Amino acid sequence: MTGHLTGHLRWGILGAANFARKTMGPAIHAASGCSLSAIATSNPDKAAPFVAFAPGLRVYDSYDALLADPEIDAIYIPLPNAMHVDWSQKAAEAGKHVLCEKPIGMNVAEIDRLIDTRDRTGKLIAEAWMIVHHPQFAKARALLQGGAIGDLVRVSSSHSFFNDDLENIRNRPDTGGGATGDIGVYAFGSVRLLTGQDPEKILHASSDMVNGIDATTHVMARFPGFVYSGHISMRAAPWQEIVLHGTDGVIRMPVPYNAQSFGQAEVELHRPGWHIETWRFPIQNHYVLQVEAFNRAVLEGAGWPLPLEMSRSVQGFVDMIRDAAAQG
Repeated sequence: MTGHLTGHLRWGILGAANFARKTMGPAIHAASGCSLSAIATSNPDKAAPFVAFAPGLRVYDSYDALLADPEIDAIYIPLPNAMHVDWSQKAAEAGKHVLCEKPIGMNVAEIDRLIDTRDRTGKLIAEAWMIVHHPQFAKARALLQGGAIGDLVRVSSSHSFFNDDLENIRNRPDTGGGATGDIGVYAFGSVRLLTGQDPEKILHASSDMVNGIDATTHVMARFPGFVYSGHISMRAAPWQEIVLHGTDGVIRMPVPYNAQSFGQAEVELHRPGWHIETWRFPIQNHYVLQVEAFNRAVLEGAGWPLPLEMSRSVQGFVDMIRDAAAQG
C-alpha cells in the first residue's frame, strides 16, 4: 500500500455514531501518523463533540460529499452492520483506504465482494477488530505456540452484556443486530486468532431469539486439535473470558475484549501445583494501536495483521454457527 506524499494520513468518519464519538474518533485524533480531518453527518449537533476535540474538523452533510473530498485519504466506518459492505465498497472506489467496524460483512459472500474490491482498487480495506493489535493476544499466542501448556485440549470463550432496548440498533434485525453480529466476532473469532485453526464441525448451536435477533447464542465445535465451547449474550450481566486448557497447564485471559473499560488486560499461565504467572498490560490502548498499524500499512507498506482473508475465515465460523442454530 502506498500512502499520501505527506507521509501523513488524513481521516474522515462516515456518521457520528456514539462509538465513533467516544472511542474511535479520539483514537484517530491521538494516533501518530495521521489526523482526523472530516466527518459526515446530517445532524450538525452530532458533529459538535467531534469538533470540540478536533478543532478545524470539516463537517459534511452527506456521506457522498465526504467521499468526494480529495484531501481525505482514509475512511473510518462505524455505521450499522447492514451498511458496512456497501459503504466500504463506495469508499474504496472513491479512492480511500477503509477501516470498517466489525463485522465488516454479514456473511462470507459479502466479504468476498470486499476482497474483490480491495484487489481491484488497490486500497486497503480492513476490519476494525482492535483486539488483534493488543499485546496480550501476542503474549497468549506465544505461550501457546511455545508449548507452555502442552497439547491444547479445550478452548472456551464468553462475552456478554445487558441491553434490552428494542429500539437500539443492536436489537434490530433490519440493521444487522443480534449477539452474533455484534460480539460473535470476539468470542468466536478469538479462537481463530489464538490457535490459527478453523473449525471442522459444529457439535451444537442454539440461539434464544428475541424480536428477530439472537439475544443469546451457545455453541460447541470440533477443531482439528481441540474442542471449543462458546457463549455470547446481550441479556446477561457483563462478562468476558478466554480459557485455553492444555495437557500441562492453562492460559486464561480475564479481560480479552474490552481492556481498560471492563478491567485490566492480563494473561495468566496456570501450571500444576498452583503455580501462576501473570503478565499485565495496564496502559495499552488497542484502538490507538489499531489506527497506528493501519497508518503504517498504508504509508510504509507494513504488514496488516488482519487481512480480509482472515476476516473471511472468522465469518465462515460465524456462518456455520448461524446455520446450525437455525436448524435447531
